[in-house]
Amino acid sequence: MAADWSTIESLPQTPLLDLFANDPNRLASLSLDVAGIHFDWSKTHLTPEAVAAFAELAKAKGLAAKRDALFGGEVVNVTEGRAVEHTAERGEGKAESVATARQSHARMRALIDAIEAEALGPIRHVLHIGIGGSALGPDLLVDALGRDSDRYDVAIVSNVDGMALEEVFKRFDPAATLLVVASKTFTTTETMLNATSALQWMTEHGVEDPYGRVIALTANPAKAVEWGVDETRILPFAESVGGRYSLWSTIGFPAALGLGWDAFEELLEGAAEMDRHFRLTDLSQNAPALAAFADLYYTQVRHAETRAPFAYDERLRLLPSYLQQLEMESNGKGVTVDGQPVGRPTAAITWGGVGTDAQHAVFQLLHQGTHLVPVEFIAVIEPGDVLSDEHHRQLLLNAFAQGAALMKGKTVDDPARSYSGDRPSSTILLDTLDPRTLGALIAFYEHRVFVNGVLLGINSFDQFGVELGKEMAKAADQGGQDFDPSTEDLIKRAFG
Repeated sequence: MAADWSTIESLPQTPLLDLFANDPNRLASLSLDVAGIHFDWSKTHLTPEAVAAFAELAKAKGLAAKRDALFGGEVVNVTEGRAVEHTAERGEGKAESVATARQSHARMRALIDAIEAEALGPIRHVLHIGIGGSALGPDLLVDALGRDSDRYDVAIVSNVDGMALEEVFKRFDPAATLLVVASKTFTTTETMLNATSALQWMTEHGVEDPYGRVIALTANPAKAVEWGVDETRILPFAESVGGRYSLWSTIGFPAALGLGWDAFEELLEGAAEMDRHFRLTDLSQNAPALAAFADLYYTQVRHAETRAPFAYDERLRLLPSYLQQLEMESNGKGVTVDGQPVGRPTAAITWGGVGTDAQHAVFQLLHQGTHLVPVEFIAVIEPGDVLSDEHHRQLLLNAFAQGAALMKGKTVDDPARSYSGDRPSSTILLDTLDPRTLGALIAFYEHRVFVNGVLLGINSFDQFGVELGKEMAKAADQGGQDFDPSTEDLIKRAFG
């Protein structure tokens, strides 16, 4: 079999119902169980032949060697000349990097022990300030796993809009608040402005030593010291850990504090289990690889421009937002690793929502619209609520039935009431939502992104596209930027 994109692009486009009718083993060949999570791609257009073709393409693209390089701590982020070592934070990687990560975790645990012993005074509230990966990951963890926790009231603030901070100020007691500032460089404009305002709020409300209540999470400790943080309250992480992959590092501090250290360790262990699965399992039964193959089938063969994950569990309501950054910042690229135009679509636009709310908002387009949108249903067997079982039963039945309806469709005499069907979906079903399964789920998505990037020939680990607008805003603030007439007019209207 030829190992190139032409083989993929010439794959038969057989309707889903026919695929089931023609292959009694379809479900078994396209579903698997890993780390307490069931994955089902049988309602996608993947076939054993398609998986074999993608596996050949992966071989031609050197996926195995690049996977070994990732776990071996070699330079994978070629445009920035860095290793990519978030897996070392959960114990899977180069021995020296794993040892360094364990030292950082031990330092973090010691600081958490000190806070619990009230060495920094009585703390009830934790205000975590960051942006991007320094906020999205911790926010997801705390929201998903910390709803029943009575340890600390944790708030994650990322937006530079002052209303985000003021909302927290209204409900937090400054005398009982710990301020956590998360920034890889400790120069991020939005984060440092928010942090300065939080310190001012504490000072104005009588906190005598507000800097004594600051914890810094950064890969640039010297900058944090320069800003005023005592070095004993700085939790460093490696430069080789990228922002959107950093929740496993000390960036996960607010989750470890809010959920407890045991929960954080379980999170790491769940991710490590997925790491081992990804590293050691044949591609035909490899969850991240199969998911990436489905992604690439729809972007390259069916020309789908978006994909939509829907969390059928309120505790995972932030997962679609988390995946937006992970997938689009990683693979939203236009050039290959050697700087040449990719020449084909890269990342799909990731969007989604929460079931069952989304059914009454966007599913009209998914069922009867003109766009092909691969849908991903994420659900949990064990309920998170203590209401009657009927709530959770209806939630899960809706998730399962939506996937069936997208595939089957319905034809009646009235075209407005007809459904074309043959619309793809995959299902990810967790046994329960706990730190271990959530860790495995997030690691699955990380490796899925990696496989997509390798097969597309792009670097999934830089993000230069986020810089230009920020640079222009900074220059405008300093009076050194000339804009187009439209932008000049907007600035004049806003600031006079």
